[in-house]
Amino acid sequence: MSKRLLKTGLAVAITATSSHGFASGFALNEQSISGMGTSFAGRSSSADDASTVFGNPAGMARLKRDEVYVGAAAIHAKSDISHASANAGPLALSGSNDGDMVPTTGVPMGYYVKPLDDKVAFGLGVYVPFGLMTDYESSFQGRYYADKSYVRVITVQPTLSYRFNDKLSVGFGPTFNHIEGELTSSVLNPLSPGSNDGKVKVKGDDTAVGFNVGVLYEFTPNTRAGVTYHSRVKYELEGDTRVSGSGALAGIAGKYDANLDLTTPESVDMSITHDLSDALTLYVGSTWTRWSRFKEIRVENDSATLPANLSTIVEEQNWHDTWAHAVGLSYKVSPQWTLRTGIAIDQSPTNNVDRSPRVPSGDRTILSVGAGWSPNQDMTIDVAYSYLQEESVDVNHVSATRGTYSARYKNSAHGLGASLSYRF
Repeated sequence: MSKRLLKTGLAVAITATSSHGFASGFALNEQSISGMGTSFAGRSSSADDASTVFGNPAGMARLKRDEVYVGAAAIHAKSDISHASANAGPLALSGSNDGDMVPTTGVPMGYYVKPLDDKVAFGLGVYVPFGLMTDYESSFQGRYYADKSYVRVITVQPTLSYRFNDKLSVGFGPTFNHIEGELTSSVLNPLSPGSNDGKVKVKGDDTAVGFNVGVLYEFTPNTRAGVTYHSRVKYELEGDTRVSGSGALAGIAGKYDANLDLTTPESVDMSITHDLSDALTLYVGSTWTRWSRFKEIRVENDSATLPANLSTIVEEQNWHDTWAHAVGLSYKVSPQWTLRTGIAIDQSPTNNVDRSPRVPSGDRTILSVGAGWSPNQDMTIDVAYSYLQEESVDVNHVSATRGTYSARYKNSAHGLGASLSYRF
């Protein structure tokens, strides 16, 4: 029994997923505050500031001066959990369902672009493309399926762009990505279900390389289209698993070596930016993400420290590919002020069968507003606010070693960001 408990507890603990960022799965959208104001509708075609290093590296060709861009976004999420119940065999398990498991989280970003001549530009970006932070209360009724989760990817991207002519530009940059995580879950005590729980805590990290490439085509001075490809990145996380418990769980307490292969998916972003007038600009964009790569969690354990039947642990996920669509507007009130707004619809990659309390997400709608202030030609301050609302989804899970848990989730989130651009 204790070996089966460790097996299920470890598999659940390292589920590196989130449902509360402003992009589907465990992706984050917050790599640009100016883009946040239009719900990222023109991410691959706007090329208005140095954040184009991420949005479309080809867009660096449009920047005429050296530019530094620094910013951050804060995300505050809330879940309404209802119709919750949990059981271990015939025994009902008590617990709370507060729905405040996501602390306010900051997402930083920074970019630098330097035009080398009329055709070539160099750029450098530091940003967070994937991440999560969830921490359920200790008495959470579904704690055997989800407890604390912290995963973060930090990316450094040196980039070059080349402008072939007045219409066509291309850009490319390798990405150096560091992932780290700490995840925990509770383990059901078979002698006292619902009390005297055990704990599983997993920590690990890795560094891997990917790339971003983009194309920008300017049909007219008022209309341009862009396509950006963000590659998949394959990680091999290595770390340790710490198991604690007493009584029936004492036999599995200790520290174990563990590793997990995780691939963050590739995505393609396409958008069009069109100046309707000297003051009004329209942005339309779509993003496809290949979440179908995330079919399962497969944990490989050191067979020298664990029994042979625990050398490989598998938990099904079966995510599917997603599309996100957005439309936005910006209005230049004066040479100093620009106002922005946008709306986005984003699909969830989870399915009704495998959805868990760690990923209780549904399709979402995002509304955004923003503003840019340029007190002079050298500096711009951007601010943005986004509101996310998800459809209600049901979680239904049954396990011989974790009991059952079912609930209805309805998630929402607020995002607030600010950035500073300086040109010299």
